[in-house]
Amino acid sequence: MAVPKKKTSKSKRNQRRAHWIKKAQTQAQKALALGKSVLSGKSNSFVYPSDEEDTEE
Repeated sequence: MAVPKKKTSKSKRNQRRAHWIKKAQTQAQKALALGKSVLSGKSNSFVYPSDEEDTEE
């Protein structure tokens, strides 16, 4: 016969939620930093086609 599981405590729930939000904030900061470096043209870790190659042809 099926038995209901024990209720998860509020502190455990809040802990999991805080961890999930922290991961999202970290990814957002990384994305913003990558976008800024690409726009500034100083990016060494991201390869993208540049407009200079198209204008030379």
